[in-house]
Amino acid sequence: MAKLSLRDLQPAGKRVLMRVDFNVPLGTQPDGSLVITDDTRIQAALPSIAYLAKAGARVILMSHLGRPKGGPDPAASLKPVADRLGELLDGPVKFAAECVGPVAEAAVADLKDGEVLLLENVRFHPEEEKNDPGFAKQLAALGDLYVNDAFGTAHRAHASTAGVTQFFKQNAMGFLIEKELKYLQDELASPRRPFVVIMGGAKVSDKILLISNLLDKADVILVGGAMAYTFLLAQGHEIGKSLVEREKTDLARDLLKQAEAKGVRLVLPVDSRHTAEFRANAPTECTALWSEGGAIPADREGIDIGDRAIEQFSAEIAQAGTIVWNGPMGVFEKEGFDIGTKAVAEAIAKSDAVKIVGGGDSVTAVNQFGFADAMDHISTGGGASLELLEGKILPGIAALTEK
Repeated sequence: MAKLSLRDLQPAGKRVLMRVDFNVPLGTQPDGSLVITDDTRIQAALPSIAYLAKAGARVILMSHLGRPKGGPDPAASLKPVADRLGELLDGPVKFAAECVGPVAEAAVADLKDGEVLLLENVRFHPEEEKNDPGFAKQLAALGDLYVNDAFGTAHRAHASTAGVTQFFKQNAMGFLIEKELKYLQDELASPRRPFVVIMGGAKVSDKILLISNLLDKADVILVGGAMAYTFLLAQGHEIGKSLVEREKTDLARDLLKQAEAKGVRLVLPVDSRHTAEFRANAPTECTALWSEGGAIPADREGIDIGDRAIEQFSAEIAQAGTIVWNGPMGVFEKEGFDIGTKAVAEAIAKSDAVKIVGGGDSVTAVNQFGFADAMDHISTGGGASLELLEGKILPGIAALTEK
């Protein structure tokens, strides 16, 4: 069912309690102060925040940061985020040193129409992750309307993402979640064909639900990354010291059979790049075609798709109408092992297809190689995007009001 959107609210003069995902990486400056090293998640929330502030709402933001254990931790304070948010909004952002109780209540009471307040880290309270009803009620008391724009945590049933909604008559999604659902759910309900899924990463077992769900939707599934070696091993090929799930070869064979039965082409790389030294810029070689006796020597490790696999995957990508990419083709973090992942990213960028990058390392890759602007959608939620693509119901979205 369609969910209530931020556009459907009348927020003027109202206290709007909004869950955002400000779980950003922090570094330490020479003077010991914390500094944000990547503000992508803050920037992703700006449209919803700016919309509410311009509409005259009193905007109360809540988020988690890091994994504080059992109580407040200065290293996980959201104060640096409030400072950076103020710079991005080009206006002051108030900060409350607590997210519930008298300090938070006083900060909210002092808020005027159009002003923005950021509460301290909700995970300073263990009750947050336990979805404690009492804690959720305390949070809810700070607002008149609730908005969730934290897609990255929508797969968690926590107090600030799910429990809090039972205390509001209107629970709406923000613009970021609206966009995520448009591309990861609505767009894939009837995708432009051919629908090509590009899948990488380390383990078949991590992607089993994703593959199974997409076998009912995709026309082609391209498999790279370390997970390809489990499929290749299942076919009897020699993969040397490559990362592999030997206990999952039966699963790999079963997935290949399922794909064939459903008319989906599950495509493995025709060759692989391998090395004797797992270090940046180590010498590498490509196997012969796997179909022609290709093998990775016993003392070498596969670290990327090969040159001919790049041509193979690029040709499939060029024909696509819709592309979903989830997972790198190799160990792209190391220079010299990044050739396949960069080539696939470039091929996607050049494609005329609807281009969706499904979170995690794929997002890092398109940013690293400078292809982010060419993508139609880059998901902000690693685990959340994966679970949505797997066909799972996300608690943080299910809890929102239906239209």
